[in-house]
Amino acid sequence: MTTGLRERKKAATRLALHEAALRLVAEHGLDGVSVDDIAARADVSPRTFFNYFATKDDAVLGLDPAELRRTAQALAGRPADEPVVEALRAVQREQAEEMAGETELWPLRLQVIEANPDLVGRLVTHFGEADRALAAAVAERTGTDVDADTLPTLLALTSGAVMRTALHRWLTGGFTDSLPRLVDEAWDVLARGLTALPH
Repeated sequence: MTTGLRERKKAATRLALHEAALRLVAEHGLDGVSVDDIAARADVSPRTFFNYFATKDDAVLGLDPAELRRTAQALAGRPADEPVVEALRAVQREQAEEMAGETELWPLRLQVIEANPDLVGRLVTHFGEADRALAAAVAERTGTDVDADTLPTLLALTSGAVMRTALHRWLTGGFTDSLPRLVDEAWDVLARGLTALPH
């Protein structure tokens, strides 16, 4: 089996487990679903489940350690002469377009998270790890120190807040709005500056 085929099979199994977990929790609630249930729905063994996810919650959220550095890597791939804020905005818009293209999976993810607040703690931990990776990428791009300077962490946390705000508005609007437009709107509000906001 070639490496490419093996990786595609692994990605397909991970996605099958994630979708099974999401749909089961949507049907029965978080407490009503076990790892065995998820494995059975995905037609794999419980042992196989743990090759992909450490916990049931991770499977429901679809958390993939390989994804933690995705935004950081995308930022590194932007043109070197592009201002860092514009680069972050472009990366997030591309990600929003991809997410909006998953017309069933992303809405279901957000609905399940909204209905099961116990998942939020794990999600916050994941966001924190992703924010740290992005802060390091911002520091490298801007020639700043991730520990000593304000800019890298502030930009990483701000970009995370932009995406989470856009996702929240997408959810509360019944997924009828354009997610990329909502991302752009959040960046526009920031670009105008907090001092320009209504009193």
